[in-house]
Amino acid sequence: MALGHNNYGKAEVRLLRVDRDDDTHEIVDLNVSVALAGDLAETHLTGDNAHVLPTDTQKNTVYAFARDGIGSPEAFGLRLARHFVDSQPSIHRARVSLVEYPWQRLGPHSFARSGGGVRTAAVTYDGTTAWVVSGLTDLVLLNSTGSEFTGYIVDPYTTLAPATDRVLATSVEAAWRYAGDTGDWNELAARAWAALISAFVGTYSYSLQQTLHAMGQAVLDAVPEVVEVRLSLPNRHHFQVDLSPFGLENPGEVFNPDDRPYGLIEGTVLRDDAPPAGAAWSLRGTA
Repeated sequence: MALGHNNYGKAEVRLLRVDRDDDTHEIVDLNVSVALAGDLAETHLTGDNAHVLPTDTQKNTVYAFARDGIGSPEAFGLRLARHFVDSQPSIHRARVSLVEYPWQRLGPHSFARSGGGVRTAAVTYDGTTAWVVSGLTDLVLLNSTGSEFTGYIVDPYTTLAPATDRVLATSVEAAWRYAGDTGDWNELAARAWAALISAFVGTYSYSLQQTLHAMGQAVLDAVPEVVEVRLSLPNRHHFQVDLSPFGLENPGEVFNPDDRPYGLIEGTVLRDDAPPAGAAWSLRGTA
C-alpha cells in the first residue's frame, strides 16, 4: 500500500472584522478554511508530527492577519496561502477557501444580514504560482416568463408536457478562474456578478442549459481577466396548479414551488486560449 494525496487544515474559521477608522464603521464577515499539503507522510505512517503546523496555529494566523485588514477575500486568501508555504519548509501547497456573508447597512454602525447571494473565493499557492478562483453561491433568480421547454426526447416513461411559457428559477452557484493573481478583486467580482444577473434577465430561455451558457459567456465578455467560468444551476420547478376541480381557471398565476427532486444543470464556459489551471479546481474551490 502507498499513501496517496492528502492534506489537512483548519476548516471554517469564523471571522468578523470591524473597521473603525471613522464614525461610519465597515464590517467584513468571513468563513475561512485552510488546507495544507506537502512533506507530511511521516505523520500518517508513523505519527511523527515534526512537519505538522497545528491547525490551531492556522486558526490563530487567520485572526492575526485580520488585524492588518482584509481588503478582499481574494487578497486575504493570497496573503495567508503565501505565508503558510513560504514560512514552512514542509508545506508545499496551501489552499485557502473563503466565504463572505453579506450585510446591509442600517446606520453608521448598524447592519442586517442580507440575502442576494454569498461571495466565495479560493486561492491555491505552491511556492511559485498562485491560482485565484472567485465565485458566488445562493443567488436565487427567477423569471416569471420568457422561458419554455419543448422538443425534447419522448420515450415510454415521459409524462412531462411541453411548456411554451413557464417560470424559470434557479439558485446560482458559480466560480470563475482568473488568468493571473493580481487585480482589483472587489471590482472584478462586482462586474462578474452583474454580468451573470444581466444574462439571466436578458436571455429568452429555451432551456436552462442555454441560459447557463449565456451567463458564462457574459462573464467572459465583461471580465477579460477571467478565462473560465463554471456554473451549477438547479432548476427550481414551479408547477402550475390545476384549479379546475374548484371551477376556476389558472392563466399562469398560481404555482406550486416544488423543491425536490429537481433538475441540475452544470457546465463550463471557457476561452479557446485559456491557460491550464495548474491545479485542479471545482465550483467549490481548488483541490
